[in-house]
Amino acid sequence: MSIEETVKVDSKGRITIPASIRDFFNIREGMYLLMIADRNSKEIKLVPLPVAAKLVRIRVLIEDRVGVLAELTNFLAGRNIDIVSTKCVVLKREELGECEMIVDISRSGVTSTDSLIGELKALEPVKEVEVTVLT
Repeated sequence: MSIEETVKVDSKGRITIPASIRDFFNIREGMYLLMIADRNSKEIKLVPLPVAAKLVRIRVLIEDRVGVLAELTNFLAGRNIDIVSTKCVVLKREELGECEMIVDISRSGVTSTDSLIGELKALEPVKEVEVTVLT
C-alpha cells in the first residue's frame, strides 16, 4: 500500500509531511526521521525512528561469496541491533563486496563503537570496518 501526496518546498528548503502520512506512520512532534538520498535513482526516503534511537552507520568491506550477507545480518540480529537501512554492492565478483548499513543500537548491549568495530573485524569474511555515530 502506498500513499502519494504532493508537497511544496518553501524558501528554506522545508516541506510539510501531509497529515495522512504522519497519521499512518504515527509521526509526532520531536521524532527523528532518517533521510536517505539515493544519487543514482534520485529518490529520497524518510524513515521514522523511535525517539530513543541511537543510530550508527556501519561500512564494511567483505568477501564476496555466498552467505556473507546472512552472516553479517545474523551477527547484528544476535546482538539485538536493528537494521534501519542497508545497501550492499559487489566491488569485484567472487572477491570483494561492500555493505553500508544504518543501524539502531539503542536496544543492544553495545556500549561503544570501538567494541562493535572489534566484534565485526573478528568475523571471518570482514576485511575492513568503519563505524560513524549519527545520533
